[in-house]
Amino acid sequence: MAAMISFNDVSKCYPGGFEALKGVTLSIDQGELILFAGHSGAGKSTLLKLIAAIERPTSGSIIVGQQNIGTLRRSAIPYLRRNIGMIFQEQKILYDRNVFANVMLPLQVTGFDTRTSASRVRAALDKVGLLDKERADPITLSGGEKQRLCIARAVVHRPSLLIADEPTANLDSNYARDIMAVFESFNQVGVTVLISTHDRMLLDSTRHRIIELKQGKLVA
Repeated sequence: MAAMISFNDVSKCYPGGFEALKGVTLSIDQGELILFAGHSGAGKSTLLKLIAAIERPTSGSIIVGQQNIGTLRRSAIPYLRRNIGMIFQEQKILYDRNVFANVMLPLQVTGFDTRTSASRVRAALDKVGLLDKERADPITLSGGEKQRLCIARAVVHRPSLLIADEPTANLDSNYARDIMAVFESFNQVGVTVLISTHDRMLLDSTRHRIIELKQGKLVA
């Protein structure tokens, strides 16, 4: 199976000298589901942001789908991200729009026609179990439902890669299991899924590959 993402001796240093990643080398195959484990500040979020070209590496090279992230032109980044669904801790839910309109937004931004968009939005909501809430205001949703809304919005453009940074951080164990099952359902249809977590229950119960980071270095 071809490597979809490869890190070769990647380091990331922030202004002020903080080194978030140190000499990371790893390969991720298409169709994998991987959990990135480690303490807060271990470098998990930085690693995911590098893959999505939100951050650039200080040294080393990152190849994502045959594109070198470090040399990617700014104008090419939106095209890279069309294949990536992103779920970060700051959910950025729009509370002045209903659930349907929140999920519709990425398709409007990329210029999908209305009819195609509507069917895609409903398919995404159905996939995460929120189809019956499409007209609901986000403020009325539970914590787990808000996270499902974020997942639906991240997958509505049918990306080949899904990135989730601590997606179960503020959820109880039942909601966390439900969210993990949603990610596994996407992985089963061929989506590559990368999840950062320090949720011990998820890590102890998974059958998927775990990559552990400690103080910016790969340790396992």
